[in-house]
Amino acid sequence: MAAPDPRGRRRTAGFTLIEVLVALAVVAASLGAIAMVAGSSIRGTRALERRVALLQTARAVETGIPGRDLLQPGRTEGEIAGHRWQMDVQPLKIAGLPETGPWTPLDVRIRVRGPGGEMVALETVRIVRSQPQ
Repeated sequence: MAAPDPRGRRRTAGFTLIEVLVALAVVAASLGAIAMVAGSSIRGTRALERRVALLQTARAVETGIPGRDLLQPGRTEGEIAGHRWQMDVQPLKIAGLPETGPWTPLDVRIRVRGPGGEMVALETVRIVRSQPQ
């Protein structure tokens, strides 16, 4: 039998309606916070996957740069796995470097654009034999 309270009413075991509502509100807030963290993690993972795919495509294009004897200034374009890429090759102007010599530095810029519009750019320098004049 339940113990009587000071006002003469019997006290029953269990939770009051207010306590149940407070507990439900705490659980709902906790689940909401967990869902937000999970959603943020999923978005971050997808963005990282897109970035890695762009970098892999850029590295594949970089790997395909022609050898020293074949590399010429100009633009080359293409598509790999839905990623559009372009490679611009032009002479690199360096202050103090003579215009003539046995070697010419070429600036190689590779840009890759993903299907969603994301973009990554790589830049490197290749040294090629100068063309006889």
